[in-house]
Amino acid sequence: MLKRLVAISATLACLSLAACGNERDADTAADPSTSAGTSETPTDSEAAAGPCEYVEDGSPAAKEVDLPPSEPTVSGQVSIVFETTLGDIPATLDADATPCTVNSFVSLAEQGFFDDSPCPRMATSPSFGILQCGDPSGTGSGGPGYSYADELTGDETYTAGTLAMANAGADTNGSQFFFVFNDSPGLTANYNVFGTVDPAGLALLTEAAKKGDDGSHPAGGGVPNAGPIDITAVTIG
Repeated sequence: MLKRLVAISATLACLSLAACGNERDADTAADPSTSAGTSETPTDSEAAAGPCEYVEDGSPAAKEVDLPPSEPTVSGQVSIVFETTLGDIPATLDADATPCTVNSFVSLAEQGFFDDSPCPRMATSPSFGILQCGDPSGTGSGGPGYSYADELTGDETYTAGTLAMANAGADTNGSQFFFVFNDSPGLTANYNVFGTVDPAGLALLTEAAKKGDDGSHPAGGGVPNAGPIDITAVTIG
């Protein structure tokens, strides 16, 4: 579902970003590593035994996936490529800063959760530029069927090139996330920052954003005027 929307400036309304397994409506703001590979599929009890806890939230998963392992399988800087209809968007995930977020993201990517999924919402305000993805259903309310806790410092900023998780409130992270393509000071420090987009990928997002959005989303932004933007595959490493 769309995750907690970040409260943007007074003129911007909260963006709803769907991100959790129980992805009610995830929000962002309004007018808001090297993979070691996954090990054996953890049982429910094993999934709660390590430093990361992933809890089934009772909502149907947009795509059936196993819970991530509770012990992170990656560390340090993790290279990733989002293959999209805009072109390849390379990025780097920071598994040291947000180990449980990156562990979940890598697990979902390796299970093909993000493959052939739309990014239906773009916000192109000068102070709030994001592309929301991570819900294979395309409804903005889909997720992986589980959630996990925030990994926040309170000093998060959302400058151009940031990768962050959407959520529906505290500790409701799931699968929905957003690319930030222009500095977005209206977003409050409520969204896990788990990586950065490389300049080549940022250039693709910025170019698509120049065409604007249709303003159809009640919390800001809408369908990209550049046309459908889909993730076709995600490659780790």
